[in-house]
Amino acid sequence: MQTHGWTPSVHPKLISFMLNSTITMPARTTLFLGNFFIAVSSTLVSYTLISYLLTFIPAALIGFAIALGAAAALALFFFLPRIVARTGAQWLTLASVFTTMILLFAVAAAPSTIASAIFVVLVISLQPILYYGLDLLLEATIDGESTTGRARTLFLTGGNLGSLVAPLLIGTLLASTESYSFVFFTAAAVLVPFIVIFSLRKLPHGTAPNPSHVHDTLHHLVHNRDLAAVTIGHLILYMFYMWAPLYVPVYLHGVLGLPWSELGWVFSLMLLPYVLIEYPAGWVADRVLGDKEMMLAGFIIAGAALSSIGLITAHSSVLVIITVLLATRVGAALIESMTEGHFFRRVSEQDIVSVSVFRGVWPLSNILAPLAGTLILFCSHYNYPLFFALTGGFVMIAGTIATLCIKDFR
Repeated sequence: MQTHGWTPSVHPKLISFMLNSTITMPARTTLFLGNFFIAVSSTLVSYTLISYLLTFIPAALIGFAIALGAAAALALFFFLPRIVARTGAQWLTLASVFTTMILLFAVAAAPSTIASAIFVVLVISLQPILYYGLDLLLEATIDGESTTGRARTLFLTGGNLGSLVAPLLIGTLLASTESYSFVFFTAAAVLVPFIVIFSLRKLPHGTAPNPSHVHDTLHHLVHNRDLAAVTIGHLILYMFYMWAPLYVPVYLHGVLGLPWSELGWVFSLMLLPYVLIEYPAGWVADRVLGDKEMMLAGFIIAGAALSSIGLITAHSSVLVIITVLLATRVGAALIESMTEGHFFRRVSEQDIVSVSVFRGVWPLSNILAPLAGTLILFCSHYNYPLFFALTGGFVMIAGTIATLCIKDFR
């Protein structure tokens, strides 16, 4: 009996090879590949989300919808340690990815409906939970501080490469059509290899931090200015990560009319600083300047560049657009590497309250940033240059204040 041209002698051997190759794959390589596929999918969704929703939902409601989904995720976030303790981090990650995949397939199958809007907002809301599980799995592969840098660098490289690939896919998928169903179908399809790999490869168990009471958390922050400052700086960074990917594509494509075929490779170039800058920045901070100076430079560059996006017009050259967008990510890469480095330099894995607060700023930013964005756009009658001026100014000023409050280690 033959199946699609395969003989019985070939088919089992091929399956056996695939299973053995996956099962014997090193845990960090598995996480590298997993982060790659997740980054491709999440970037596809983030960069097209608002442009898609604007085709059938009033603009004033979009920010509230995203914030509502994020609030649900934040509420669930406090129960994650108990869930992981009962089921394991790998199960949590697989369940989150499988749910995301089903939601994305549903969005692609029934586009421009209220149900699809709810589903795609839930996909964004699930991202912090998914990465929470991946983070625990990564920590479980690290034997000591001497391997931390290599393990995290490999993991982040997978995500950075995925983020570079996604905009190119967007440009290709939307080059001749405005059908966002192709994007969401692709975002769902790239999660299939993730599910296969993580189902066949049993990873070391991640250990969840114990839940902390709100009172203890606030007390800890109030009495540790350095910790509070770097955590607030990280929150500002994640607000930038909501504003830039969600609203920049809307402005450049929806308002200025730049085609996705052009924006795809432009956005891919824009993300290069994450690959090229973060590791050298960490080396410079360790040996030359320290965290504080590099973090301050990051906030100034990111804030000024985000404000400058409003100065781009339909007649601006591609070189000018690329330069401004690159600058936003140069600043963000500096902030990310410095806030992460400074935080984990100051605390240990046993500092449960601090780690849980630091991880929790992502879902919190997913509430604050869309609400602020909707409020600014609504009050300004959708004046996008003013929107970028205000959000960029906030990133620069608030980030500078937070940075000046930290205690540098050098």
